[in-house]
Amino acid sequence: MNDRSASDKPLIMLVGMGDLSSRVLTMLLNDPATSRLVVAGRDVEAIRRRANLARFTAANLGVHGTVDAVHVDLHDVDATAETLARVRPDIVFMGASLQSWRIITGLPPAVFDELDQAQFGPWLPMHLTLNHLLMRAVQSSGAQPVVVNAAFPDAVGPVLDAVGLAPTVGVGNVANIIPALTFGFADELGVDPAAVRLRLVAQHYFSHYVPRAGDAGGGSYHLDVEVDGRAPSRDVPHTDVFGQLNGRLKRLGGVDGQLLTASSAVRVLTGIATDSGIHAHAPAPGGLPGGYPVRVGRHGATLDLPAGLQRAEAVRINERCQAADGIEHIDADGTVTFTEPEMSIMRRLLGYECKTMKLADSADHADELAAKYRAFAAVHA
Repeated sequence: MNDRSASDKPLIMLVGMGDLSSRVLTMLLNDPATSRLVVAGRDVEAIRRRANLARFTAANLGVHGTVDAVHVDLHDVDATAETLARVRPDIVFMGASLQSWRIITGLPPAVFDELDQAQFGPWLPMHLTLNHLLMRAVQSSGAQPVVVNAAFPDAVGPVLDAVGLAPTVGVGNVANIIPALTFGFADELGVDPAAVRLRLVAQHYFSHYVPRAGDAGGGSYHLDVEVDGRAPSRDVPHTDVFGQLNGRLKRLGGVDGQLLTASSAVRVLTGIATDSGIHAHAPAPGGLPGGYPVRVGRHGATLDLPAGLQRAEAVRINERCQAADGIEHIDADGTVTFTEPEMSIMRRLLGYECKTMKLADSADHADELAAKYRAFAAVHA
């Protein structure tokens, strides 16, 4: 299927065809540089129809891409490895989770607000489990694709890195807040947004909290601002800009907000596909915790930290912010310890509790968490 003589464009495989992957597929097909694709999922007929819709839409806009559809059930590691060995994608985009982050947004607002105080960390098993299965299959396949993960990469990356199975890089989260911050600083400084360059080190909590509350909450971060490559003419208090994100720069969230995540993903995927070296922001480059400014090329993403900020300190900043997201620490063997305040909310509302989780137990915890959430949601339907 990966006939390099037919095209020198890289072959991109999208695993899991939910809302995010569908948006990513449409965007990729509209760029000739990224229009050679294969979609993978359990229902081949359904994903083929989704792929055809995106392919025909791109054709209307003058781009005639190719899309194949293949069966992949991530729970069957051996079969997934065989498919990867046969297809041999250059890039794999991982868009599958056992439960989307947005599921709880369907709860009544007051109930959602209460459960949302548990932050994202306790939901880690829902995103880690399938990534672990995929990366085991990638390792077994003999193929060596660049793997780009969209499912809670800030924590999934460092957990899997502990066992040598980290995806190459993540997408979303830290990247999703950059456009609004850019417009906010441009407005405060009276300059063209195109002249503003930000370098932000921050974990998922920060990018989730600031647009909703207009401040950084309990999240640690490092933010560097340049205008036309130099320090701005005056210092702008970060709080002045953060407040705009919950004011005049407030955007749609939920399912509609997936459009922004998709564009963040496509920026990274295109940078890899074209070996562009583009500036971007991405979580978990090389399995690091949280998100960073990066340069993106053929082999993934490399850190692009501002002057004066060392890698070790950037990692410490994200580890501190990770605790605000409900993850106290990740051990060298990938064992995760969750924070008590956030887990106590899960215990009180769902009857679910997990103080520590070994990687091998992730699937069992995901099953328990899914069952307890279904029972909770049924009461509040």
